[in-house]
Amino acid sequence: MALRNASLSVNKGEILAIIGPSGAGKTTLLRLVNLLIQPTSGLILFNDVNTSGDDKHQRSLRRQMSLVLQYPALFDTTVFNNVALGLKIRGCPETVIKEKVDNMLAVVGLSGFEKRMVKTLSGGEAQRIALARALVTEPKLLLLDEPTSNLDPKNVSIIEDIVRAANTKSQVTVVLATHNLNQAKRLAQRVAFILDGEIVEEGASKEIFEQPKDERTATYVDGRMIY
Repeated sequence: MALRNASLSVNKGEILAIIGPSGAGKTTLLRLVNLLIQPTSGLILFNDVNTSGDDKHQRSLRRQMSLVLQYPALFDTTVFNNVALGLKIRGCPETVIKEKVDNMLAVVGLSGFEKRMVKTLSGGEAQRIALARALVTEPKLLLLDEPTSNLDPKNVSIIEDIVRAANTKSQVTVVLATHNLNQAKRLAQRVAFILDGEIVEEGASKEIFEQPKDERTATYVDGRMIY
């Protein structure tokens, strides 16, 4: 069982970090929230709306979210086409698409990359394009699954700045799954610790890292947990 008794609330406008070892259930939790898989029991509510239902209902909800994976899942085409994809699916006019893509490439620091083929990008550039594609549709909820685990410190810093700005300036709610405890400390207002498919503890970032209530949480954040 990937998750069990997983009860969690995400507050509108916050950055929530989900921490825990590999195999704990972080990615499964994000996939459930993104409606890519269905729970065998329980409910998922999005803005107090039950997400269970037919495909049309779930598509309308999913269009209010964006998911960025650990490895950028880009299509073998140009940067422009990748970033514009979600806007094209939504039927946006070409002039609006161009304006939004240009603006988003500026946000991620890759203006002028429109005609570049994604296979020519570095790992950091590719992840920034994946993030641009996720944000250009102006989601209410941004889900990030280990988005910087394979990147150099410079690109880690750039991506963290982009996420922080999306949260503070655009009020995008962010759920970040990460192994990087320092990243969780830097970005998140709240933190949830997950272990063996169970959410052990959640609370304010300072509380989780400095005064955890559960011994398992304390062992993990201190680096003493043996998997």
